[in-house]
Amino acid sequence: MAITVEDQNRAEQQIIEEKEPVAFDTREYPVEVLIDKYQKNEFFIPKYQREFVWGEDKEKMSKFIESIILDLPIPYLFFADDKDTGRLEIVDGSQRIRTLNAFKNGEFELEGLEKLDLLNGFKFSDLPESRQRRFLRKTLRSIELTEKASSDVRRDLFERINTKPYDLLPMELRKGLYDGDFYNFIEECSNNELFAVLCPISEKRKVRGEAQELILRYFAYADNYQAFVHSVEDFIDNYMKSKHENGFDRENMLQQFGGMLNFVNQNFPYGFKKSENSSSIARTRFEAIAIGVTLALRERDNLVTDNINEWLNSPEFKEQTTSGSANNKAKVVGRIEFVKNKLLGL
Repeated sequence: MAITVEDQNRAEQQIIEEKEPVAFDTREYPVEVLIDKYQKNEFFIPKYQREFVWGEDKEKMSKFIESIILDLPIPYLFFADDKDTGRLEIVDGSQRIRTLNAFKNGEFELEGLEKLDLLNGFKFSDLPESRQRRFLRKTLRSIELTEKASSDVRRDLFERINTKPYDLLPMELRKGLYDGDFYNFIEECSNNELFAVLCPISEKRKVRGEAQELILRYFAYADNYQAFVHSVEDFIDNYMKSKHENGFDRENMLQQFGGMLNFVNQNFPYGFKKSENSSSIARTRFEAIAIGVTLALRERDNLVTDNINEWLNSPEFKEQTTSGSANNKAKVVGRIEFVKNKLLGL
């Protein structure tokens, strides 16, 4: 369509109205100072930040160290002044700072380097002292939001920094955007001992928020699975945002979650797993069983069933829980109601 002068004026007015003053400073920190302040907890990692994911990827850590040695451009670190303590919250850059700290402390050897391939196998202490000093003097640039910056500005910055194609998973991003009572509740449920037994998750997936992802999906679908349209991510995001902003019935949800886990524990031979030796659990299988059980219990709280194995191992259930059907509404509704109806004998 053709853009008119009136369209331009309205757009310009919107820009003016939506711009929020952002108070910030720019600084350069030597690597040695970054490490020292991190160790002294003057730079702190807020709870919404993900675990040290780079710690499992030595090659990624090594290439970051190589970039510093070669004076290659490094993205800005982002900090925010905590008005209560004066410490700096690491809004973005915790993986890089933790990598610097780990390298300085000799916690990994460089590997997978191509340009500086002769450094493969080196720890920090293996570098000549002159090179160690030069490395510690290298500076990284940062932007610091001052104490005047609102929490909304910090959240917006975090979201924009970590929007795709960056490598935060959806649950890690939600952790940053919606930290608070509801996220804490999801975290509490993820630490439930019975849940951990019935739904084992590898350490690699656990640190990326897989347990919280499963539990959030459980509550979202259990509340209103019929409202799901075609995007799991959007559906879950909207649910998380709603509970974060409008509150939630903690006790009722906790009772529902516990009741579902107890029923699965008593009636499903391997919990949410396909077999005793299964090492992973498909999200679709977890959703079908967990939500199907919950819906059945809502209709019949004294539910008793003795034919679970007959349909649990059937080709029909296998087809219903095919992982590729995550964004298909008919499949989502179908697998949930398949379990519910089988439990109710319908």
